[in-house]
Amino acid sequence: MKFGRTRTLATGRRSLRFAFFVGACMATVAVGFAQTEQAPRAGEKAAPTGLALKARKALVVGAEGESFVDNALVLVKDGKIESVGPARTTVIPPGYEVIDCGTRWIAPGFVDLHCHIAAGSLGDLNDTVYMTNPELHASAAVTPNLPALKLAVAGGVTTVLFIPGSGSNMGGQGILLKTGFTKFEDMRIRDPGSLKLAQAGNPERWAIGVGRSHMNWNTRNTFERGLAYATMWERFEQGLGPKPERNIQWDIFRWLKAKKTQVSTHTQRYQVVLATLTMVRVGFGLDVYIDHGEWFGSKLAAYAEEIGVNAIIGPREVDVPSFSLDTDGAILGIAASYQKNGHTKIGFNTDSPVVPQEELSVQAAVAVRYGFDDSRQDSMRGLTYVPALTAGIAHRVGSLAPGKDADLIVTTGDPLDPRSSVEIVFIEGRRVYDAAVEKRRW
Repeated sequence: MKFGRTRTLATGRRSLRFAFFVGACMATVAVGFAQTEQAPRAGEKAAPTGLALKARKALVVGAEGESFVDNALVLVKDGKIESVGPARTTVIPPGYEVIDCGTRWIAPGFVDLHCHIAAGSLGDLNDTVYMTNPELHASAAVTPNLPALKLAVAGGVTTVLFIPGSGSNMGGQGILLKTGFTKFEDMRIRDPGSLKLAQAGNPERWAIGVGRSHMNWNTRNTFERGLAYATMWERFEQGLGPKPERNIQWDIFRWLKAKKTQVSTHTQRYQVVLATLTMVRVGFGLDVYIDHGEWFGSKLAAYAEEIGVNAIIGPREVDVPSFSLDTDGAILGIAASYQKNGHTKIGFNTDSPVVPQEELSVQAAVAVRYGFDDSRQDSMRGLTYVPALTAGIAHRVGSLAPGKDADLIVTTGDPLDPRSSVEIVFIEGRRVYDAAVEKRRW
C-alpha cells in the first residue's frame, strides 16, 4: 500500500511537470507568433501602423546649409515621412509604435549612383558586343537579397544605381534600386535609372583597341541617331508625323529627351570631362553628370556648375603625384578641388565593389580629411540629397521631409564619423536591419 501510494505521488509529480512543460511550450509558441506578427522579417511589409522615432538628433539634410533638429521626433505613416520636429512640441498620434533611440541620431539613407554589386556572381556587366550598346538592361541581372546588398544596408546605403561596366562606350541602361527588400518589384525605383556612358579609361580596350577620336565620333553618332528616333516619336505623339517603327536599341533616348532619366558618365581627366560637358550637356542638351571626375577633371568645376552638371566623385577620392599627374608633390582631395574651384553639387560613390558598398560613408569622410569643407553639412548632403537630386529622385529620397519615402538610418553618432555605427535601417518604413536583433553585419 505504501509502495503504491509512493508510485501514485511520483506519477502525479511527473504529470504535473509534464503539464507545466506543455504549457510553457505553448506559451513560447504563442509569444513566437506574436513576435512574428509584430516584427516582420527584413524586407517584408510592416503592419499598417505609424511609427514615432525619438532621437538625440535628426539630420534633415535640406538643399543647402545646416539642417538638423535636436531632440527630434520623426513620424512615419504608410511608408512615408509624416513629420520631423522637436519631440517636445510634436504630438504622437494614437496607436503609433514609439521607438526611443536614446542618444542615437537619425539620418536619411545614403544614395550611391555607381554600383556593380546587385547581380551576384555575374559581377560587372560588360556585354561589349558593340562599342555602344544603349539597348542593354542591367535590370535583367538584378538578384535581390544578396550578401553584398545586405552589407550595403548595414552601412546605411538604402538606394543604389546599378549600372553596367565601362568595357564599351555605352554599356547599357542602369536601374535605381532600394537595397533592403527581398523582391525585385519592391526594390525597383526607376528603370531605366540612367544610360551608362564611358568616354575613356577602359573602352579603349574594346576589340583590338580604339582611340579617343574614333570613340568620340562613334559616341556622338549614337546620340544623334538615338535622339533622331526620339524626335520622330515626339512628333507622332504631338500629331505631327507618322508612327515610327519601334526599335529597342533607341528606346532609352525617348527617356533622355523627355528628361525622365540621365546619362551617368564614367569620365575623368580634363580632356575627357570636357568632352562630356561639351558633347552631352551643351551639344545634345541632355541631363548628365560626372561619375569619377579625377585627374584634374576638377579644373572644369566652374564650367560644370554653370551648365548644371553635378559631380559624383569616386571611387578615387584623392589625386596623388605621378608621372602623368603633376600635383607639385601634394596629395589633393578631389572633392575639395571641385569645391574650391566653384562647384556646389558634389556627391560621392564607391564604384562597388572597387570600394565596398557599405563603405560609402567612408568616401565622404576621406573627402573631408583631404580638405572638403563640411562646415555646412555638404559631406552628408553628398551622400544623400545631391545624388538623389542628380538622379531625379529627390522627391522620394535624400532628405527627411514630409511625403518622402521613410528611408532612415539610426546611428550611434555622426554618420560620417568612422567610429559611429549603423544600428537600425528603415526602408519605406519597414525595418530591414536591426543590429540589436540580428547579428551585426558590418
